[in-house]
Amino acid sequence: MIKVLFVCHGNICRSPMAEFVMKDMVAKRGLSDQFQIASAATSTEEIGNPVYPPARRKLAEHGIRCDGHAARQMERRDYQRWDYLIGMDEANRRDMTRLCGGDRAGKISLLMDWTGHPRSVADPWYTGDFDATWNDVTEGCEALLNQLVGEHRL
Repeated sequence: MIKVLFVCHGNICRSPMAEFVMKDMVAKRGLSDQFQIASAATSTEEIGNPVYPPARRKLAEHGIRCDGHAARQMERRDYQRWDYLIGMDEANRRDMTRLCGGDRAGKISLLMDWTGHPRSVADPWYTGDFDATWNDVTEGCEALLNQLVGEHRL
């Protein structure tokens, strides 16, 4: 079982988009039983809230549901529970490392680090551009999944 936790600031836009996009990609490849995928926040600001409506609409445009999501904050013990902790930007990486008490096993990375174009995932909270976020998330998830499938020989 490969365990992937996506993380952003509030867990209502980017990280749940990545969670549900990755779940969709995994399901389409018939690999759902090989993965555990979830998302979390580095902050407490949105705890309990569902996916932000424009992000939910963007997922729905592509036939992806995100029902039942409730934002939660990442915990120190998540470092032991998850194989990959994937942030969306440098602030997330810094906060994840702090929340986990370091990154001794090298589990923390950024989603776009898995692509040929490392950068932050566009943050729609500030830009309102959910298309750019969708493009980054799908590119990042596809690259991550391809890498994991190869590494784990799935």
